[in-house]
Amino acid sequence: MGFKKHCLILFKIVYLHPLQQKVFKTKNMFAIVDIAGQQLKVAKDQKLFVHRLDAKTGDKVSFNKVYLVADGDKVSVGAPAVANASVEAKVVRHLKDDKVIVFKKKRRKGYRVKNGHRQSLTEILVEFVGIGTAKKTALAKKAAAPKAAEKKEAAPKATPKAVDFSSKTVAELKELAKEAGISGISAMKKADIVAALEAKK
Repeated sequence: MGFKKHCLILFKIVYLHPLQQKVFKTKNMFAIVDIAGQQLKVAKDQKLFVHRLDAKTGDKVSFNKVYLVADGDKVSVGAPAVANASVEAKVVRHLKDDKVIVFKKKRRKGYRVKNGHRQSLTEILVEFVGIGTAKKTALAKKAAAPKAAEKKEAAPKATPKAVDFSSKTVAELKELAKEAGISGISAMKKADIVAALEAKK
């Protein structure tokens, strides 16, 4: 009977809420990091459910508030954060947690209020834990060429093509006449503006 009890204890299945994840004690590197207001223990290649992040699915996110980094026997504790330490992760998906019922009642007062709440969560996959810069694919863009101090030379203007003034409207002709520096165009008719523009050529 004692052996049966022992076996039952060993093989007992325990359900863990998504926000109560646990990283089991290993020799791998782990860190205590602040993610969306929660302090979590994370390790590489671990999936986590955190409060909804402002990032799209597939985006890379980085967390710099790392309070502790442990690599075997080597432990770095920050004051409050470890310098140059970061945790990088990839957003897997956005989802909602199970519904939680919030029920309030005051006896003998006729007061009963029932509300439901589903917490918005983001599932992330931890890709890097450690001190120093990781290979950031999102930030590793090609180095921008230094800005040239010299001003760009003005390109030579192309020779103007022959314009058919008769096909243009009066408003367009007046604009062209203004650019050409013709005065008194407000009193001119279309034919007079055309003749003036052709004379300016």
